[in-house]
Amino acid sequence: MKIGYARVSTEDQTLALQQDALRSAGCEVVHEDRLSGVAVNRPGLIAALAACQPGDVLHVWKLDRLGRSMAELVWIVEDLKARGVGLKVLTGEGAAINTTRPEGRLIFGVFAAFSEFERELIRERTKAGMQAARRRGKHVGRPVILTPEKLDLARRLIAEGKGRAVAARMVGIDPATLRRTLKAKG
Repeated sequence: MKIGYARVSTEDQTLALQQDALRSAGCEVVHEDRLSGVAVNRPGLIAALAACQPGDVLHVWKLDRLGRSMAELVWIVEDLKARGVGLKVLTGEGAAINTTRPEGRLIFGVFAAFSEFERELIRERTKAGMQAARRRGKHVGRPVILTPEKLDLARRLIAEGKGRAVAARMVGIDPATLRRTLKAKG
């Protein structure tokens, strides 16, 4: 069975172009979403993926309608492949992708390799940026919520006989944060 998936990012946009293309390709069922591709919960995509059975082919108008990152696309295609479901992209960049055919699987494999390469480059740039920030004396990571003043106040409260948990709550932090900080700073 040919199953279609169409998505537009806003309510102002229309699905008509994608619906027409998917119906012309022979899709009996077209699942739709009207929300940004970065949304975690896309009910139409979830329904489309769930509807796919072995031997089916999921059709999308353009590859960017299916997922926003190459990593997400690779995950979706690997999931479909494991279930015996193909993917066919109808137009735009990626139109040569038809995982029911050897050349389509090859092209998607190249895309997947580029995706992995891109992730590695991003990871390296992120590490380099963090190291550079540390060298300049910048804090890297989550914001510091236990200021030196709050730590001093917590220590005084503990010295006055308040428990660590009570002292932590009184200065507005989680008791585990206070415990770790006291252990690290002695």
